[in-house]
Amino acid sequence: MVALDRVAGGGGSGGALRELVSGVRALEGPGLAVGVGLGAGAFEGGGTLPRQLVDMPSFPGDLLDPTRSHGDVLVEVAGDRADDVRAAFERLLPAVPGWRERWRIEGFRAANREEDGRGLARNPFHFTEGFGNPAGDRETADRALVRAGQGEPEWAVGGSYQVVRIIRLATELWDKDSIPEQERIIGRRRDGRWLDGAPTDEEPNFAADPKGRLTPLDSHVRLAAPDRRDPPPLVRRSYSYDRGDGDTGLVFSCFQRDLAKGFEAVQKRLAGEAMAKYLLTTGGGYYFVPPPGDNWINMFG
Repeated sequence: MVALDRVAGGGGSGGALRELVSGVRALEGPGLAVGVGLGAGAFEGGGTLPRQLVDMPSFPGDLLDPTRSHGDVLVEVAGDRADDVRAAFERLLPAVPGWRERWRIEGFRAANREEDGRGLARNPFHFTEGFGNPAGDRETADRALVRAGQGEPEWAVGGSYQVVRIIRLATELWDKDSIPEQERIIGRRRDGRWLDGAPTDEEPNFAADPKGRLTPLDSHVRLAAPDRRDPPPLVRRSYSYDRGDGDTGLVFSCFQRDLAKGFEAVQKRLAGEAMAKYLLTTGGGYYFVPPPGDNWINMFG
């Protein structure tokens, strides 16, 4: 993914966005999928801002690098071959002279697969992610897509708030811990099974473990979703990254119809989690993914 800023003097926001979206659409083809998210800066020249869209704030423990954070527009290109994705970005930038690159990061999904309708992958901490996502399109849309009557601009209905967090992981420190200790910090087995013995496709009974004997109270999953019958209203699609020189981590990405009830509520609950000492968020941002089609561009004039 790459974050772009509009070049000063590069024309009105509507014309610049049309240029960019046209360039992005031209990248689509066999084995390549593309997407666009709007940052708060995209609306500085006009347009009706989604009501919760702001620059991503710094949360406790973050060390945000301004050169790797925010951006007027986020462009994502996903494909089966890393070389094809890189080539697509290299074609895009010369085709949209009204835009300049702010930051870029490449991600991958190790052991990427689908089970029971959920996309799963292994993160750099050797744990499988994705079990908390909904399995069906209806529940996915219910968590992720803005509805009419939410107080959002009419053009935004059917779109989604996206959060991107570039999280550096202390993998060397993590790997010094035993696997049982790692599992207690996460609150799951590496393969996704629950610590209380509940199968992967069932919900654990945290209420029956009030003191955290089986699943520690400061474990990641218990703080993120204390009532597994009422999961956080968001959908995750994260990637691993490896920049070399020991800089490895997670490109955390999630989608929701309400930032305050989705990502921000979870992030507040995670304050003080046992895993915090292994994590350092260095960049990312808040974006709004427009609904399908290009009619939304008209509001920019």
